[in-house]
Amino acid sequence: MIQTLQVRSSKQTELIDITRPVVEAVQKTGMTEGLCVIFIPHTTAAVTINENADPSVPRDILMELNKVVPFEDRYQHSEGNSAAHIKSSLVGCSRTLFIESGKLLLGTWQGIFFCEFDGPRSRQVHVKVVKG
Repeated sequence: MIQTLQVRSSKQTELIDITRPVVEAVQKTGMTEGLCVIFIPHTTAAVTINENADPSVPRDILMELNKVVPFEDRYQHSEGNSAAHIKSSLVGCSRTLFIESGKLLLGTWQGIFFCEFDGPRSRQVHVKVVKG
């Protein structure tokens, strides 16, 4: 069964901590061993795992991504959001995590972030738990 989480971004680029709703989705299944697949069905958004203890880390990640892939360049895409498509491709649209003893195996400081690159928007995050 796929569970779909709703995410609302409020900025053009933003990293939104979705760890808690993903953990709750895993717990809802009652699965104790397996895999959790997180998939972002959008071409201008992504998902990553990184530190969620210090809010400067997500800000720094966005700052550097915006330097590497600026909003304005000589892009050919007519919608004007080529930078968002490129960032989405660089970061990636899915992550797979281990589930052990009913818990996601995340490191002490790790969290799961929805990466908005073309906001603000209402978005979806699909979570699938697979028995292992």
